[in-house]
Amino acid sequence: MNSRERVNMTLNHKQPDKVPLDLGGSTVTGMHVSSVYILRQALGLDEPGTPVKVIDPYQMLGEIKPDLREALGVDVISLSPRKNIFGFENKDWKNWETFDGTPVLVPGKFNTEPNEDGDLLMYPGGDKSAPASARMPEGGYYFDSIIRQEPIDDDKLDIEDNLEEYNPITEDELEYFKNEAERLYNETDKAIFADFGGTSFGDIAFVPGPCLKHPKGIRDIEEWYISTISRRDYVYKVFEKQCEIAMENLKKAYDVVGNKISVIYISGTDFGMQTGPFISPKQYRDLYQPFHKTVNDWIHKHTEWKTFIHTCGSIIPLLDDLIESGFDILNPVQCSAKDMDPQTLKNKYGDKVVFWGGGVDTQKTLPFGTPEEIKEEVKKRIKIFGKNGGFVFNSIHNVQARTPIENLLALYETYKENAAY
Repeated sequence: MNSRERVNMTLNHKQPDKVPLDLGGSTVTGMHVSSVYILRQALGLDEPGTPVKVIDPYQMLGEIKPDLREALGVDVISLSPRKNIFGFENKDWKNWETFDGTPVLVPGKFNTEPNEDGDLLMYPGGDKSAPASARMPEGGYYFDSIIRQEPIDDDKLDIEDNLEEYNPITEDELEYFKNEAERLYNETDKAIFADFGGTSFGDIAFVPGPCLKHPKGIRDIEEWYISTISRRDYVYKVFEKQCEIAMENLKKAYDVVGNKISVIYISGTDFGMQTGPFISPKQYRDLYQPFHKTVNDWIHKHTEWKTFIHTCGSIIPLLDDLIESGFDILNPVQCSAKDMDPQTLKNKYGDKVVFWGGGVDTQKTLPFGTPEEIKEEVKKRIKIFGKNGGFVFNSIHNVQARTPIENLLALYETYKENAAY
């Protein structure tokens, strides 16, 4: 059984030869570039000092190259947009070094500038003539969006201002997706995980407009969350128009990639805190579910794709509604959050949704636990979630920076030893 067959069988709640593994299939199932670097070194894949590409400069995720995929037994491969969250393409690679001294390659328009505090500023589209849109604190590992909120005049709010980054897909983009899907399908046996963008309603990573030079509308994170109540009609109209654009783009994307892809990233909007959801089921059903259903229903009617939602935290009170909205896959399965007990999740929802993640806790166990603690957690999660299929092994969200190499090795060694059914 090859990787694509293994994943597709799992997505249909059937038991393959072993639990599939994802690493790097999406921007929420990857690994920080510094951890990729030490893992490659430990596995003898690179000479010391060999740089690793940063394929997501916002979270500073490292490239998972074919040799690393093969070494670990990864079953999934990414089909992502050409432009990253800052609005420039991942090309024209140049040497760079992180604060911790990791040698990396960054895109040519990764144009950072230190401020007076030693923090690194990032610019939309790599254009330093525009105000900086993100900041990496001195000694830090990631970029945080800079809020560039213009004064809000409710009488002059225009939904188009909050839609500037959502546009019809271009012929060049379609040609890229077509060629890349064909290449990945024919040159690998991996399950293709696609992200065409534009379907993540209210994703807080995008609200500040990190790719925009002068974002307008509601761009302050706190103000946005308040507006889902106080300006609910405005937000709903933004989602309506965003959904309209997204649906046309999805139809065009399907025309060129067909059923070569197995999974499509639909939503990265977080609905949970550590202690519970931060919206009520009623608010989810009122503001988000109509658009999730529109997207998922079309996909299920016209394609063989399985739909993926990433939503962190304790989301048990929302899970029935998310499933009713048509999502096939739940990620990151944050078992450390309140009421997110693995056995309870599997017992109640194991035949309704595929669990993609949940393999090991990246808040405490993986960065701060012992290799033995990691081995026990990985074995336990595989045994629980893997029963009767419906489980793709991945850590809970991205593997973070400063994860000890002995813990990374324990993670993947234990997966290999216990993945077979």
